[in-house]
Amino acid sequence: MKRYWLTPPAIYKSLDDEFHFDFDPCPYPRPEGYNSLALPWGKCNYVNPPFLNSDAPFGGPSKFVHKGIAERDMGRTSVFILPVPWNIGLLMNAGAEIRYGGRVQWLDTSTKNPCPRRAPQIIAILRGQQ
Repeated sequence: MKRYWLTPPAIYKSLDDEFHFDFDPCPYPRPEGYNSLALPWGKCNYVNPPFLNSDAPFGGPSKFVHKGIAERDMGRTSVFILPVPWNIGLLMNAGAEIRYGGRVQWLDTSTKNPCPRRAPQIIAILRGQQ
């Protein structure tokens, strides 16, 4: 049995009160054949994409982020709620300053050849409290 998870109403209300959403590109239930990645989005969008590619017939979280970036470039706002690894969540909750670190190609310790995987990295700074 496939299970789906909805945004808790209090979280949605808090965000909607701030941003005033006019479009949800990831509605539940999703109509048969509905592909919001191929549609224009609203002026302000609440985006709770499928977290697993297996739940997303037209594309998973990264596809929705790419679409959100394209919509932003057309003057539209999108508010995403996305899972993060536990260590990132802990750092953010502790007040870490988060910076984009780019797509780093790490070097092999022996050969110094670059790793073929170039995943985006973050830089997290926890400043000492005075």
